[in-house]
Amino acid sequence: MTLITEDRPAPADCTTMAEVRKGVDALDRQLVALLAERQRYMDAAARIKQDRETVRDNARVEDVVAKVKAEARRMGLSEEIAEPVWRTLIEQCIRYEFGVWDRIRS
Repeated sequence: MTLITEDRPAPADCTTMAEVRKGVDALDRQLVALLAERQRYMDAAARIKQDRETVRDNARVEDVVAKVKAEARRMGLSEEIAEPVWRTLIEQCIRYEFGVWDRIRS
């Protein structure tokens, strides 16, 4: 499945590197918006979790990664891309959440 918008061509329709770059740049803007929204959920988690030790939940990490890998397979995204990207994302989100948790309780 490819989400096409007016501001970027479908990958299969690209005939120049300028078109490829235009598509990648447009996707990057969308990814930033989605990541910003994900970060706001980390803000909410830090606000809701009363115990600092619950910020890191290894079972939840593995659950998220398993779901991402399943969705990657469904969408045709290589698991060799999906898994390390999400593990890095999750670790950075956990680090961010610890910082927010500490800040709102100090």
